[in-house]
Amino acid sequence: MFDRIAGVYDVMNSAMTAGLHHRWRARAADLAGVGPGGRALDVATGTGDLALELATRVAPGGEVLGCDFSEGMLDRARAKALGRAPVAEVRFEWADAMELPYPDGSFDAATVGFGARNFADLARGLGEMARVVRPGGRVVVLEITTPRRPPLSTFFDVWFDHVVPALGRAVDSQAYSYLPSSVKRFPGPEELAAVMWRSGLREIRYVLTAGGIIALHVGMVPT
Repeated sequence: MFDRIAGVYDVMNSAMTAGLHHRWRARAADLAGVGPGGRALDVATGTGDLALELATRVAPGGEVLGCDFSEGMLDRARAKALGRAPVAEVRFEWADAMELPYPDGSFDAATVGFGARNFADLARGLGEMARVVRPGGRVVVLEITTPRRPPLSTFFDVWFDHVVPALGRAVDSQAYSYLPSSVKRFPGPEELAAVMWRSGLREIRYVLTAGGIIALHVGMVPT
């Protein structure tokens, strides 16, 4: 499914968020807390926007690795990276979030932007992200969440139940029907924080933005 929509993924993201997804990814990169010379991992990187945002934080001398299970998305990410002036080393490769092929403690931070809801097992995926981050490093989760109070909850229901599927119908009706259902299945902010705790992370905090539609969670790997 993700291979099928790779070619229109960026356009649809911008259409569905009025371009604000770039701002949210920049905020996630800030929360990762990485600096020049750092090493970061972006899981479920898609077309690479968050990985490329992280690259501006670890330059000069740093490294960012973006991984995904969709080769179609990775092809787009690589092409996007080639079209930009290099600020740090950025690589994109295939990996399964349920079994990351990286040694324990090999990154300063790990992020996932709008991909955690696609994990087959959320706790396992978050646990893998925590495992590959060094003690004292951070795990950041950027995700859509469901607002609970009107009028925003009403707008959210109309947007994701009707407008998004309509926008996506000409592209891939299955994929853009999956999106609203995946958001509604995903844990709310407090429950996600609890899953992060059970996955071994500590000092967990989160912030809601965009009127409560977007949640950014950050947790620290204990020392």
